[in-house]
Amino acid sequence: MTLQVKEILHQEKSKYQDVLVFQSTNHGNVLVLDGVIQATERDEFAYQEMIAHLPLNSHPNPKKVLVIGGGDGGVLREIVKHDCVEEVTLVEIDEAVPRVSKKFLPAMAVGFQHPKVKLHIGDGFEYLKSNESSYDVIITDSSDPVGPAESLFGITFYDLMRKALLPEGIICTQGECQWLHLQLIKEVLDHSKKIFPVVDYAWASVPTYPCGQIGFVLCGNTPGRNLRVPTRRFSAEFEASKLRYYNAEVHKASFVLPQFTKAALGL
Repeated sequence: MTLQVKEILHQEKSKYQDVLVFQSTNHGNVLVLDGVIQATERDEFAYQEMIAHLPLNSHPNPKKVLVIGGGDGGVLREIVKHDCVEEVTLVEIDEAVPRVSKKFLPAMAVGFQHPKVKLHIGDGFEYLKSNESSYDVIITDSSDPVGPAESLFGITFYDLMRKALLPEGIICTQGECQWLHLQLIKEVLDHSKKIFPVVDYAWASVPTYPCGQIGFVLCGNTPGRNLRVPTRRFSAEFEASKLRYYNAEVHKASFVLPQFTKAALGL
């Protein structure tokens, strides 16, 4: 997979990582962190919609939402499409990501402009420790498990998320690619099962990610809850006018796994 660079728009070495934005010939502006593509204007909607709407539509009435990572603002843009949500807090460790995204990725960073949104620059670990029993949904929109995001794939972090949830709470995290990271995914699911009564794995098609796919780990605090069928649904009119990837049928289909993945993950 290659993208042709038309123009370098921004590059800096932040406190945590290399931050690059370039204009491509066919995929619009592209955000790259430490040499890895995070989002392109052409297909970012697939990832943002799925990581937001899978957990939010699996919860009966999400009011308070926490996003860890996601400094480009795309997940925020999707979360505030839910009228029942009253407050969204985004915790981003690297101030450079929202700053740069607001300038070069305005269609994603529009999420920061919503009055329900609060931005907190800081460590997600420390934030969770001081906000127990606070959130209906927690979404971790992280980069790959190297550099500043490495700790977001460990059992300690998942336990902190569980403690920060309200009784019916749900988490959804970036879950890597089933073609490349099955062992890592299995490890995350195995330690999640020690903490949460409900654990599942879904995936979506995002062409500019490795192998064209990305996964999502979903965990719920309510025993017996079926995350594979949306508890709440958008209207057909809303799906047609406000969404480009997610709908209720895609929600259900995203949990259908190929046999090699089911066997490896024990699902």
